[in-house]
Amino acid sequence: MKKLKRSGRLVDMTYYLFQHPHEVISLTHFSERYRSAKSSISEDLVIVKEIFEDEGYGTLLTISGASGGVKFIPRIHHEQAQEFVDDLIKQLAVPERILPGGYLYMMDLLGSPKFIQRVGQVFASVLANKKIDAVMTVATKGIPLAYAVGQYLNVPVSIVRRDHLVTEGSMVSINYVSGSSKRIQTMTLARRSLAPGSRVFIVDDFMKAGGTIRGMMDLLEEFQAKLVGIGVLVESVGAEERLVDEYMSITRLSEVNVRDRTITVERGNLLDLLQTMKLEDDDK
Repeated sequence: MKKLKRSGRLVDMTYYLFQHPHEVISLTHFSERYRSAKSSISEDLVIVKEIFEDEGYGTLLTISGASGGVKFIPRIHHEQAQEFVDDLIKQLAVPERILPGGYLYMMDLLGSPKFIQRVGQVFASVLANKKIDAVMTVATKGIPLAYAVGQYLNVPVSIVRRDHLVTEGSMVSINYVSGSSKRIQTMTLARRSLAPGSRVFIVDDFMKAGGTIRGMMDLLEEFQAKLVGIGVLVESVGAEERLVDEYMSITRLSEVNVRDRTITVERGNLLDLLQTMKLEDDDK
């Protein structure tokens, strides 16, 4: 790369950090990349850190030592997350989303790259201080969410399927009980898609009783992997026994009234978790 002025370095440095979240980047790397003194690079990083934190993009952590440098941690301000959640609630509450059987149409949201990226940023904010090796979801609607979270955490995605694909090689299969229908179903995961002992975050678009997520939790045991957390875009509140105890949800679906064509949606517990993290950071 040709030698850049400070304005050019700041632009390229910002882009580079966004492309390498949760990755330690040495001052030497930036110094050689921009053909600049480390003292100048340090000053640039101070400017970038200030803008990131002021605008709610995240923060830069300074890693000391011989192999140290800086690490970009994507995060979002609590106020920005609240605005996103409240806007999502309005979108989900539109009567036209009601499908036969009381189901909710959500594919327009799951198919929106901008929306999916924001969801990934919100979940990554709560997970900012946790060590995670992989994100897991079940095909198919959870896949966009998983890749968005994986991008912000800079970790691979493991996709659980309900059928065996020859192209994925050897598979691990388990039976699980569907939370809603109480039927015995099967889910599989390719042996090569998850390293034994991995620390995994499970994400899904919708949770009712939690049978599918419980199945993924059982599947993790087959890989001797550790569950770090569970995130859902929408949780349904009902009388059914919940098969999952601890999880974070962005929104909570309280009622779908097919006759009156009304949908009641509330905030999930994710905003409370973000607020708790903010208070803990303020105390440091």
